[in-house]
Amino acid sequence: MVIVGAGPAGLVLGNILLSHGVDCVVLERAARDSVENRARAGFLVPHTVRVLERNGLDAGIRRRGREHGVCEFRTEDGRFRLDYRLLGRGEPHTVYPQHDLVADLLDRYLDGGGRVRFGAEAVAVSDADGPTPTVTVREADGRPVRRRARYVAACDGRHGVGRRSLPPGAVRHHRDHGVSWLGLLAEAPPSLDAVGYSVHPRGFAGHMARSADITRYYLQCAPGTRADAWSDDHVWGELALRMRASAYGPLMSGPIVRRAVVDLESDVIEPLRHGSLFLVGDAAALISPSAAKGANLAVLEAEILGHALVDDLVHGDPRALDRYSERCLAHIWRAQEFSRWMIRLLHELPDPDGDSLFRERLRYARLAALRDSASAQHWFAENYVGI
Repeated sequence: MVIVGAGPAGLVLGNILLSHGVDCVVLERAARDSVENRARAGFLVPHTVRVLERNGLDAGIRRRGREHGVCEFRTEDGRFRLDYRLLGRGEPHTVYPQHDLVADLLDRYLDGGGRVRFGAEAVAVSDADGPTPTVTVREADGRPVRRRARYVAACDGRHGVGRRSLPPGAVRHHRDHGVSWLGLLAEAPPSLDAVGYSVHPRGFAGHMARSADITRYYLQCAPGTRADAWSDDHVWGELALRMRASAYGPLMSGPIVRRAVVDLESDVIEPLRHGSLFLVGDAAALISPSAAKGANLAVLEAEILGHALVDDLVHGDPRALDRYSERCLAHIWRAQEFSRWMIRLLHELPDPDGDSLFRERLRYARLAALRDSASAQHWFAENYVGI
């Protein structure tokens, strides 16, 4: 078994296979240090925590993960808070930075005898329609190597070899939501005890705690904005304005250590299996970060595929593999729908009909329902932490 990509999807999959005696190798084009320090999302839904627990991969999260269950919305009409862990199914998020999760998974995989080839870039998958597909790899020293396996799992993102190797029959669904965020990682304590969503005439602003000393912020910006276009002073001034710090308390500022512009897009491939090639994580579907579903979908898909492969390779039962795409796509489309709902809630979107005032009134009606309606709050909570 060849797994391409050493992110959460690839490493959860690798650990499951290794624990059941299935021989596999993980190919990762980056160096180990880069893999363990890539700053990504940090909100894990309850299902992800359960996946880690039942596969014996939860040691780190049990020691250092923190439960979180409150979000706060700020608008021109005031602010309101939802203690969503008491709503819906009564479940919280667990805050655990993704690079810590990846480091845990990698240590567990290597300690168990797993093989990872760092600096090895998979450049093509061929013969996926046959029983032994081939992965062409450029090793760290530049040597080309061909690896044959019974199956290949592409866990290498939307621009990886998995998507580049799809046959003509694959269908790609894509939507650009017309919204961009400036994503910021600040060496600063959290400024509130909740995930903060602020809706402002100048654009959305978001606050998400990562640790006692690190906070992630988001600022809506014009599409095409460069990550370094705004000075630190401009960033903090815009955050304070949009989050209405003058009314609700100052923000805890500090050095901004990472910046990136995130274009909110949705992208889904159907089906997720093409012969002996399987798409997992961002290779299967890209989801906007508006509802923090990406890494959680990746872990869900990796577990489904891992146990289906064990059924096939160890027990000779291919039925679960045959259902992999169908099962995962049901979760993916549900997550896409909620993500789209969050985008419409938080942003003034371009209106093809030119009636932006009508669209804006609808947005504030959604916010009012979320503030005042118990049924709307329960629906939100179930979907916010669901997958």
